[in-house]
Amino acid sequence: MNPELGMIRTILEKSYDGLPYHLKSCFLYLSIFPEDHIISRRRLVRRWTVEGYSSERRGKSANAMAETYFTELKNRSMILPSHESVYSRKSIDSCKVHDLMRDIAISKSMEENLVFILEEGCALSTNGTIRHLAISSNWQGDQSEFESIVDLSRIRSLSVFEWCEPFYISDKMMFLRVLDLEGTYGLKYHHLDNIWKLLHLKYLSLRGCSGIDLLPDSLGNLRQLQVLDVRDTWVNALPKTIIKLRKLQYIHSGRKLDYVTGAKDSLMRDACTFACCVRFPALVTGVDNEPGPTVPRGIRKLKDLHTLREVNVGRGNAILQDIKMLTGLRKLGVTGINKKNGPALCSAISSLSRLESLSVRSVGKEGFRGCLDDISSPPENLQSLKLYGNLETLPEWIKELPHLVKVKLICTSNLNHDAFLEFLGKLPKLEILVLSSGWSGFLEDPAFKSPQAGIAFGSLRVLRFSVRSSVKTVKIEQGTMPKLERLHFQGSVDNEFCFSGLEFLPSINEVQLRVHFPWDFERVNAAPDSETWNKIKEEERQEEALKKGELKKKIQDQLARNANEPIVTVE
Repeated sequence: MNPELGMIRTILEKSYDGLPYHLKSCFLYLSIFPEDHIISRRRLVRRWTVEGYSSERRGKSANAMAETYFTELKNRSMILPSHESVYSRKSIDSCKVHDLMRDIAISKSMEENLVFILEEGCALSTNGTIRHLAISSNWQGDQSEFESIVDLSRIRSLSVFEWCEPFYISDKMMFLRVLDLEGTYGLKYHHLDNIWKLLHLKYLSLRGCSGIDLLPDSLGNLRQLQVLDVRDTWVNALPKTIIKLRKLQYIHSGRKLDYVTGAKDSLMRDACTFACCVRFPALVTGVDNEPGPTVPRGIRKLKDLHTLREVNVGRGNAILQDIKMLTGLRKLGVTGINKKNGPALCSAISSLSRLESLSVRSVGKEGFRGCLDDISSPPENLQSLKLYGNLETLPEWIKELPHLVKVKLICTSNLNHDAFLEFLGKLPKLEILVLSSGWSGFLEDPAFKSPQAGIAFGSLRVLRFSVRSSVKTVKIEQGTMPKLERLHFQGSVDNEFCFSGLEFLPSINEVQLRVHFPWDFERVNAAPDSETWNKIKEEERQEEALKKGELKKKIQDQLARNANEPIVTVE
């Protein structure tokens, strides 16, 4: 109704009209996703590829071309970077679409009968053939209505958001190539019984479907499948028939266990950690409790496999022997590593010369002791390294990785503080560093020092670190981290906590602290009645809020002369 917005829309439509044909199709595809939805780069690029929106050209793979299209749309401001892409090796790992741009994408895609959005108040019938069907969370029709609105036999992709009814997965969708149920709920494993009839399926995502704990053996019938995503489900074993899927390129599985949490979550996480690692250690030493499903013997037959993560290899060395033969792997994530299978892991990694990303989780208190030291030929293209488990020293071969950009170390312990930071500080291309002491507290009162020979952390852009033990000071010396843009810290801190040296960070744009000051729990617990108890708790909260306000003021004072005018957040 606003005439000014009408003018803006006209200008934006001209931006769309000026897109080359291949980018128009990619842009219209964005209308599938709901308003304000954060769209993963991984998700979008994989879908474009299997849908045929990109093809191999000039020596680049179809997937690489799709990555290029994503970047082009970003550079043209047709998509907006998401703030959640801070820790990505790429410039952006997720995006959003502005409401006006999304309206244009929806109207254009409807004109071309490209996308139909099944939502509350939508038309009860469609004109022509619809290629892509998206089902909104507010649509509440039944099965007969669902089958009458759209010709299911012509659908090429089905995307469901939030609630998923079993009848959405219809065997009438005989030409379906993409079945994307990421983040939905209401789905159980037996609802997948007829999925084997979708013989043209290339992309299957059940990511985040908490009701899925089993995959049917009939999955082996999907011989065209290229992407299988069961990340953040409760699937603990991939079916044996998966080795029949010779076109499979991406397997995403396992559950995210980061141990880097906000201050509000720290007490709950600490309680869980104590229960699992101190009170009931058997819970974390058994292979069945490791995050990530087991994989069947014979996975070496999947020669096209590009990504395999996170899979549980704790049952023996046979699977690692299979993985060793997957020489085309670019990304590998394994859990269940211990002294027994450590040598087999080292041998496998030494054979995977094209590896770009490696994630390893160890088992029990021993952690990585004796597990990672014998990698004779570290993959020289490795860009990302994530280690979850206890370490005494960092393996020397890490220094031989010329392209290492991102390092993530979680729950490391028993490390010499200064030697550890000096080791990392000398990695020449390190841009992203994530550290968490877990429950060991090895980063007590951390100090980032600038050694006389060269500048420490000379390429670092993002630093995120977490501590559990109460910290009194964090110190950054002059000359350290000259390119640092974002600094995120979280953990329990002392009442007199101070963060010094921020004035020495010339490139800093954002400082984010999530801290928890100590409460007087004896005073709280000594309250004689619930009313007094609540009053004391509120007083403790107010005192903590006051301390956070004072801390924020101190940080702002340190950064007052910084020309970047950094954003400071203390929570």
